[in-house]
Amino acid sequence: MDTSFERSENTTVEWLTPPELVKKLGEFDLDPCSPENAPFLHAKFNFTIKDNGLKKEWFGRVFCNPPYGEGIHFWLSKLKQHGNGVALIYARTETKYFFENVWEDADAILFVKRRIRFYRISGIQGGAPGAPSVFIAYGKENAKALKESGIEGRYLDLKL
Repeated sequence: MDTSFERSENTTVEWLTPPELVKKLGEFDLDPCSPENAPFLHAKFNFTIKDNGLKKEWFGRVFCNPPYGEGIHFWLSKLKQHGNGVALIYARTETKYFFENVWEDADAILFVKRRIRFYRISGIQGGAPGAPSVFIAYGKENAKALKESGIEGRYLDLKL
């Protein structure tokens, strides 16, 4: 287990992206890691933990805010292989999964200017998390969506 990063007092691995941020990125066909009984949805189709989105075939444009914990690399790897979508994770740029799935393979990233106040499953917005966030785009159209989203932060094109 990688313990090189800060721990939050909250131990849940499911944090929901504010819907207004996802709307700035356009429409998504699939959210492969949507919580059960979600207070809002980010895509036309949604896989929950019961569906096990890692074992399902992904299709269309994907939005992926994976469960926070040790399995992030599996989600990023699958999105990288799919090649069409946007992930939102903590900006832990030094990690093995970031090097293996982002730096050499993503089309663009957008470091969010302020810490995102994610929602709990209850639909209540939580406090500021223990780390900054980054959007990761796979595919040129998703890079363009990040760049033109209006989300405050620093955009970097990785496929110059």
